[in-house]
Amino acid sequence: MLTSPSNALHSSTPHFFPIRRSKLCRSRNFHSGGGKPCSLSLLSARRFSVRALVRPDVVSEDGGGDSGALSFPNHISVKIPFGNREILVETGLMGRQASSSVTVTDGETIVCTSVCVADVPSEPSDFLPLYVHYQERFSAVGRTSGGFFKREGKTKDHEVLICRLIDRPLRPTMPKGFYNETQILSWVLSYDGLHAPDALAVTSAGIAVALSEVPNAKAIAGVRVGLIGGEFIVNPTVKEMEESQLDLFLAGTDTAILTIEGYSNFLPEEMLLQAVKVGQDAVQATCTAIEALAKKHGKAKMVDAIRLPPPDLYKHVKELAGEELSKALQIKGKIARRKAISSLEEKVLTVMTEKGYVVDEVAFGTTEAQPELLEDEDEDEEVVPEGEVDQGDVHIRPIPRKPIPLLFSEVDVKLVFKEVSSKLLRRRIVEGGKRSDGRTPDGIRPIDSRCGLLPRAHGSSLFTRGETQALAVVTLGDKQMAQRIDNLEGSDEYKRFYLQLTELFSLMSQYTFPPSSVGEVGRIGAPSRREIGHGTLAERALETILPSDDDFPYTIRVESTILESNGSSRSASMASVCGGCLALQDAGVPVKCSVAGIAMGMVWDTEEFGRDGSPLILSDITGAEDASGDMDFKVAGNEDGVTAFQMDIKVGGITLQIMEKALIQAKAGRRHILAEMAKCSPPPTLSLSKYAPLIHIMKVHPSKVYSLIGSGGKKVKSIIEESGVEAIDMQDDGIVKIMANNVASLERAKAIISGLTMVPVLGDIYRNCEIKSMAPYGAFVEIAPGREGLCHVSELSAEWLAKPEDVSAYKIGDRIDVKLIEVNEKGQLRLSERALLPGSETGKESQKPPPTGDSTKDKGSPRKYVNTSSKDRGASKVASGDELVSKKKDVRRSSAGDMPMKSNSSSNEEDRGSLVNGEATIS
Repeated sequence: MLTSPSNALHSSTPHFFPIRRSKLCRSRNFHSGGGKPCSLSLLSARRFSVRALVRPDVVSEDGGGDSGALSFPNHISVKIPFGNREILVETGLMGRQASSSVTVTDGETIVCTSVCVADVPSEPSDFLPLYVHYQERFSAVGRTSGGFFKREGKTKDHEVLICRLIDRPLRPTMPKGFYNETQILSWVLSYDGLHAPDALAVTSAGIAVALSEVPNAKAIAGVRVGLIGGEFIVNPTVKEMEESQLDLFLAGTDTAILTIEGYSNFLPEEMLLQAVKVGQDAVQATCTAIEALAKKHGKAKMVDAIRLPPPDLYKHVKELAGEELSKALQIKGKIARRKAISSLEEKVLTVMTEKGYVVDEVAFGTTEAQPELLEDEDEDEEVVPEGEVDQGDVHIRPIPRKPIPLLFSEVDVKLVFKEVSSKLLRRRIVEGGKRSDGRTPDGIRPIDSRCGLLPRAHGSSLFTRGETQALAVVTLGDKQMAQRIDNLEGSDEYKRFYLQLTELFSLMSQYTFPPSSVGEVGRIGAPSRREIGHGTLAERALETILPSDDDFPYTIRVESTILESNGSSRSASMASVCGGCLALQDAGVPVKCSVAGIAMGMVWDTEEFGRDGSPLILSDITGAEDASGDMDFKVAGNEDGVTAFQMDIKVGGITLQIMEKALIQAKAGRRHILAEMAKCSPPPTLSLSKYAPLIHIMKVHPSKVYSLIGSGGKKVKSIIEESGVEAIDMQDDGIVKIMANNVASLERAKAIISGLTMVPVLGDIYRNCEIKSMAPYGAFVEIAPGREGLCHVSELSAEWLAKPEDVSAYKIGDRIDVKLIEVNEKGQLRLSERALLPGSETGKESQKPPPTGDSTKDKGSPRKYVNTSSKDRGASKVASGDELVSKKKDVRRSSAGDMPMKSNSSSNEEDRGSLVNGEATIS
């Protein structure tokens, strides 16, 4: 509300001065006195504004005494190394009420990240309550989202993948027992198209956490490494990555590697290790700068909020159930083992939380002496029993004190029981050298694979490895089946190949599909972040072996459904790689080679179990080993190189030596799996299914594309309707793709397009052409499928005719021979039958029958004729071997009367002739 200046200073709240209208702009609508609108630039130049008035004695929150300006005393701006360049880090300017908020700038790409921590801890669990949200806003590139909804809504798949990149390296740095909910929000505020925001977002999150109250152990940072021209480049630009043979993302601390993820073109393990070393050096430099920044400007950590179970509880649980738990972990069957462990856990919970755990008397401590009064009837000397004290007439007999049962919270008991189970499993693997299913550390579970299970699918396979089973189905289609991606790049992107992973097991409640594969009950909903991440990993592993779009012009969709699982989602994603490769071969996709995937695990600290302390690497891990182990390393590729990889660490990090050992062991495992896949029975068909669509590619002159499409797509729609094909895709460079379900419709569409793009030459003779329609000024004759010309009334007979109906022999559907006598500037054709009739000068030449073999030569000039008999089908051969086209509209007019030509190209005749070119010499 506007108030007068006199009352403004007497109020405790800010007020506003009314703006006095300028003489130039006195009306509400900014119109000048002369009625013309006042220029907004003029208003801006005169600095019209509304300014709040604050009481002089009121001071701003930041401590500034000047009410007219807002200062930011905590604004910090520094530059830190980021690969081969520096990035600008700012804090204290945006989001000052969050625990920490930073903006990181690389070129003109700006990422803003904030961290907030709940004041009250949530219920303790074995999962850190950390939530990450990453969003790329279209305003960062001056765009709005496509479609009807302009507001950024559902998180896109590639945003989910970046959320996972932020989340996975942060979790190992968080302490156990910190249950305060922590939320990390990251937005891309500006994008220059050169500096990718994903690695920048991970580094920004690492800086924000380091400056916040979250009690993390180490600062983290992330970088991308590319292989361009045989040289490793740290944080290459988007344009440079287009030429890269490697896409490696690495995150870690100043001393260790926490996570890696990437894709390559059959890169050898040795070169992959070199790339990791380059990335690790860059991460160390960045983390050192972040640690220095956090030490100087970071907030005090919430160390007091860490809550751990009572130390004695570990000992009590082990005493109560250690022996039975060790026996249960040796059960080979997953279902039986799970039921035995679950039953034992319930027993421990009942004792620890309801009945109470009674400590052993010896361990408990002392006894209590209680006096017992006895009558002294006999004064004779008594023998004092051993353990009693003679105090005259009173004997004190020691009586054991009744122990008090110990009770613990259910959450603490569950956490401790899980840790004890994990430790016992690790001890069994390290000391005994055997895993739960009896395998050695480098052993692979039994493998069975078969193809062609689904008769109507274009390709299918069932891959089984132990208790993990994946059903992969391949569907082939055209470009319309491709997945459209709306991103910050400014142009629509279509994915020709995509894999969608359906994990039918439920380790967490947010998994979206029926968890029947592990015999559990769960809800069904949208794909989880883990599903999207594992599906993308399998997709990238298979994408490298696909043929180019020119060699195989199909859009490929692979659907992998996990029908059975031993609980390890990592193993299921690698089973999708194996099953997807077999399904692609069964669908007839000419893949470059076969690939397989394997999930590796690790037991980090072996010294406590009697070994030398070196980590123990496990091949083809199961669910229990995944949950109890310290590493999850998924590797896919062939015998010679790697196509995709992803590693997560649960401990403080690993070294290059450990990674090298894991890669060598994974390579041996892949070779074994590929050998088993070669035994697939029944094997893949290696040919297109009879139910798969047919795609034919033909080339026309680029200028003819628009005439094939027609106004509003009418022409191409008519071709689709007339020929019966599924779709026709045309590109600006003249590439035409025809998709059909049968050969007949495909050939028909080819003939129509060839006819429309053919180049008619003056003097060409067309035999057996059909009259498609009649007009007062002549007849429209189809000389090729979809290509018509006007035979004027004056050219229908040697005698003069007022209208075509005067010749009773001519009607729609008749077939006549015509000669091309004119092509106007619009590409319209004028035909003549009279030129071929006896009595005309050119008609005498036409009396010779059309040749069926080689051209005969005469003294006259050579001519070409075209036979359009319905018995001959084929593609149109264009003069001089090239298709000539015109960009002009297909509007035909008579050269005589300049009347619009009516084109009725639709016909129900199945055997309409295709265009076949031949040559003859006409004297």
